[in-house]
Amino acid sequence: MARVTFDELYRTILHAFLRAGMARADAETCARIHTESTADGVPSHGINRVPRFVNYVHAGYIQLGAKPQRIRQFGALEVYDGQRAPGQLNALWCTDRGMEVAAQQGIALLGLRNTNHWMRGGSYGWHAANNGYIMIAWTNTESCMPAWGGKDQRLGNNPFIIAAPRPGGPVVLDMAMSQYSYGKLQVTRNAGQRLPFAGGFDREGHLTDDPGLIEESRRILPMGLWKGSGFAIMLDLLAAILSEGLPTNGIDALQSGSCVGCSQIFIVIDPRKLGGEEANAQIANSIIDYVHASTPNEDGRPTDYPGEGAIRRRERSMREGLDVDESVWAEVQALAADRLPIDSAPQADGESL
Repeated sequence: MARVTFDELYRTILHAFLRAGMARADAETCARIHTESTADGVPSHGINRVPRFVNYVHAGYIQLGAKPQRIRQFGALEVYDGQRAPGQLNALWCTDRGMEVAAQQGIALLGLRNTNHWMRGGSYGWHAANNGYIMIAWTNTESCMPAWGGKDQRLGNNPFIIAAPRPGGPVVLDMAMSQYSYGKLQVTRNAGQRLPFAGGFDREGHLTDDPGLIEESRRILPMGLWKGSGFAIMLDLLAAILSEGLPTNGIDALQSGSCVGCSQIFIVIDPRKLGGEEANAQIANSIIDYVHASTPNEDGRPTDYPGEGAIRRRERSMREGLDVDESVWAEVQALAADRLPIDSAPQADGESL
């Protein structure tokens, strides 16, 4: 592993995106999302995704400069076509639009079709919660997980996000439908480690904690076994219906890159129109305090609320540097070669995009 500063990683990713042809403002936004994800301990959807993103731009899967186009609107329900624009920009735009509608009507539901990989979905949950909004969002994906009882891939891992504001720091759940994402398998394998718990099957159908064997078999384990399988199916169904977009089988039929043409849902709520900020904060803090007061188990590790680990990792990253895989770092540096002059780079401020 290598260790780099937030500013160094941001600048390098920014140069890579500028060299790929992105407009300056778009490149800055995307570079910040990738850098923050890495700083928060999610390099699988941060630095590790940069080479693939650039490849997709060159392959024509990602349309630089495209913007979401509204298809229809019914009150607080809006449907947009993402025009295959960068998924990070589409997702951030939908989050901002959702907050705008929720500020007026209390709630917004945006369906987004024909978009691309949004990278770390939690980025948009943090953004909404830091602005005082609750957000529930999810995306479907291409097939990458067997349905419960099957051997071949028929389900997406369909990341699901719930975020809520809290004065002491937002509560943000960001999870896939698999016990471990393929990105987590890659990071664990590259580090020469095994998974904490069994994460899938090997080619012979045996449960294993060896990430390499799971990558070979492509038989990742649904979280909650049959429950995760059912959850993935329902998220796919609702994403496609509410966005008038493609389900997983339709994404598979395109035979394009990961999440190309996927469907996403953004539900944004303004809780200040209900009990008010003070009452909501009391509820959130009472829950967090109750969880923190748990008796530690045999491992002696503290109990965390969703997103608390990311906050600790961000603080460590800003203090000690960001951990990145050396081979991936070299690849991103190569993409950023022949650098253009850049005036300045932002520092992480704890308010993730």
